[in-house]
Amino acid sequence: MKSLLRYASFALVTVFLAPAACGGEPEQVEPTPGLTAFTGARLITGDGGTIESGTIVVRDGVIEAVGGSDEVMVPEDASTVDLSGRTVTPGLINAHGHVNNVIGLQADPSFYTEEHVVNQLALYARYGVTTVASLGGDGPEAVAVRDREGPDLNHARIRVAGPVIVADTPEQAAERVNAAADMNVDFIKIRVDDNLGATRKMTPEVYQAVIDTAHERGLMLTAHMYYLDDAKGLMNAGADFLAHSVRDVDVDQELIDMLTASDVCYCPTLMREVSTYVYEDRPEWFDDPFFLKDADPEVIAALEDPERQEGIRNSSSAQTYKAQLPQALRNVKALHDAGVRIAMGTDTGPAARFQGYFEHGELDLMVESGLTPMQTIVASTRDAAECLGLEGVGTLEAGNFADFVVYTANPAEDIGNSRTIESVWIAGNEVPGAAGD
Repeated sequence: MKSLLRYASFALVTVFLAPAACGGEPEQVEPTPGLTAFTGARLITGDGGTIESGTIVVRDGVIEAVGGSDEVMVPEDASTVDLSGRTVTPGLINAHGHVNNVIGLQADPSFYTEEHVVNQLALYARYGVTTVASLGGDGPEAVAVRDREGPDLNHARIRVAGPVIVADTPEQAAERVNAAADMNVDFIKIRVDDNLGATRKMTPEVYQAVIDTAHERGLMLTAHMYYLDDAKGLMNAGADFLAHSVRDVDVDQELIDMLTASDVCYCPTLMREVSTYVYEDRPEWFDDPFFLKDADPEVIAALEDPERQEGIRNSSSAQTYKAQLPQALRNVKALHDAGVRIAMGTDTGPAARFQGYFEHGELDLMVESGLTPMQTIVASTRDAAECLGLEGVGTLEAGNFADFVVYTANPAEDIGNSRTIESVWIAGNEVPGAAGD
């Protein structure tokens, strides 16, 4: 593992015991496979806390102990990784992404294979995203990849919603929810949006049937929305998670009360808005080495095509989303300040919404909205996990999976430091080709 060579030290712990009876060399303790201690780093635990010099003990992919280095005993038979001078956070959790059938700028059902699912999850992981809630477009291939997760995992975890539920009647809605539930999905997803007047919205009668059936099957209902009135309608119907931002007007006290009373979370997906208009010109990140490491030059060239750029500049929908991004930013801050839990999500996966990299842009925008870097980290770790009922991830604590990111600079001081990834670990395994390599 070449990145380990950059650490100040990486060595098997050798413990000298009593000399052998014949007066020979002291005995050495053989390291136990799957037992590793990560020592000396600043630990941002995901719940808002920080341990300035901490130790994480990992056994068989699970955190066995975590705390100050003066409090946590390193087992004699553990291998050690010295992370002095580094900062560690829990792995980032994307509460709204898509692991789908897109390669480059093309979508094709034939692309959707288990191998392609794994490739996308590996890409997310290289950027420090260690769990992805794929909210729509998922098939049995993703379920199979999810069900294989184990102690040898070295790509992002996936949780799936299956097909987005589209229906014209309550009866049809119930049938399709049950079909998705029979796939053993983790959530149900609907869209309640007219795409700026271009399509017909799902009616309250139909989405009520979706929500009721999902709850009967023990599944959370995640809802795409755009307008304040629809957000309220979905809350009245029992939705469990609001995906995307309210973008038409300021959120009001009625919605705030609905969200706080039920502890339903809000997932802004601000980079989704950026993706609709940003290619009207050449984005600055096309020169960012952190982006370029995993970027396809042919995709970049296509997005730089002058005719394509002109089309976006002349697109009324793109320009509307661009104009309403400030509204979305204001609403994130207002809801957070009112006590609504925010879950980081990006809607990455569709063409030109770059998986892994866009999550760091989302962190930037959350801070731009007025959240502190630490609040943003909490929204991207513990809260993102809790909002979707994801177990074993989101915080650095005993009993959770050993999913974490190592940085050379502290993202709680400057969220831009999230791009200083040195290594990523999932189930205690180093992710190959992480963005800092």
